[in-house]
Amino acid sequence: MDSRQAELLAQTDREALGRRLRSERQARGLTQGEVAGDLMSIAYLSRIEAGHRGPTFPLLVALAERLDVTVESLLGEPDRQVVDEIRLALDYAELSLESGQPRDAETHLARAIEQLQGSGVAGMRDRARLLRARALEATDREDDAILELEALVDDDTDGLTRIKAGIALSRIYRESGDLGRAIECGERILTYVEDAGLDACDEAVQLAVTLAAAHFERGDTGHAVRMCSKAIARAESLGTSKARASAYWNASAMQARRGDVATAVPLAERALALLGEGQDARNLALLRGEVGRLQLELDPPALDDARHNLEQAAAEMEWSPSTSSDRAQVLLGLARAAFLSGDVSASRDLVAQVHVVANGHLPLAEAEAWALLGSTYASEGDSAEASSCFQRAVLTLSAIGADRVAAQLWFELADLLQGVGLTEAASDAYRRAAASTGLRARVASPTLARS
Repeated sequence: MDSRQAELLAQTDREALGRRLRSERQARGLTQGEVAGDLMSIAYLSRIEAGHRGPTFPLLVALAERLDVTVESLLGEPDRQVVDEIRLALDYAELSLESGQPRDAETHLARAIEQLQGSGVAGMRDRARLLRARALEATDREDDAILELEALVDDDTDGLTRIKAGIALSRIYRESGDLGRAIECGERILTYVEDAGLDACDEAVQLAVTLAAAHFERGDTGHAVRMCSKAIARAESLGTSKARASAYWNASAMQARRGDVATAVPLAERALALLGEGQDARNLALLRGEVGRLQLELDPPALDDARHNLEQAAAEMEWSPSTSSDRAQVLLGLARAAFLSGDVSASRDLVAQVHVVANGHLPLAEAEAWALLGSTYASEGDSAEASSCFQRAVLTLSAIGADRVAAQLWFELADLLQGVGLTEAASDAYRRAAASTGLRARVASPTLARS
């Protein structure tokens, strides 16, 4: 006897059990007499179906066998075989995503979701929805992914699923240039994490550094760096490689953006070593690309090492899950490596590929691509074309509120214009650089009348 099922029978509503028995009998076209047979009287089965009596557990098992159903289904519990099939379909979907096959993942997810709808299985619905959001993002349907993630964040989902959805949602908002929403979403989930006492997990660290990245992109550099420092301390206390890698990675990115590349590279290499201990293929490829990009910023650039890491990252993204943003960043790194090597033609070809991959949805990547294209024209002395490219870059950034990055590009444009003798245009660019950082001319005080 299954003691768990016997206990469940004692707690089951008789009327609900009777309805399920009657429904299963009628679905098979059987009369009460055919089911009752030698097990009980027809009158007794009728009272069970009406909810007036409850069967003993041995009698319930016999009825399940006669109706060719499981005891679980009569008790209103999900069928174990169905549960196993759903779990297997979700496992296959996750494996497909990890191996860079989002379309296959969608096929497995469709099967799992169809079974979930009529199975009564509640525990795996949130996992299926989160995997579906990942598949949507991986197939460049960011808007649909956002809708799914927003629902997961707002619904009564389990704690870890809500945090994971919040991380993904904040990151997608940031990559699409909606920095305000990225920060609002991250802070809302961070408050939930603290209130629910879930801050001692890897996902809490990942959420903190994801939020810090959005703050940094908006120009709140000091606050972002402090958030990352706290995340590193928390990650070290947790001791897991995933949390530590996430914290070191983001700290590296921020140090690089502050201009301290010499500090950034060892942090990124540390993160890469930690990620290599796990199975996170997507982030391993993405971080390898980031290390390559940082190596290009060294003085002098480590061109060979950078190109090796970037090419390996590009190859890994062919079979690991990657988004348009991931691929755009690696292409940008390769384009910069080609430019620094003197291969202007190859650099421009790679920049063109960035715009194709971004397809108007990744303003941060596209702005960087325009700036790099401007540099290629400047290297050939074509200041007019270079100026046009730089202005497209800064206008793209200004439109999404990334003023700190825009200020840097305005400054680079001013230096370029001054170098080719366009003094007035350079002065205007310098003024725009200052304005992008928040500097404004003070209003002159009125002259006091003399007595």
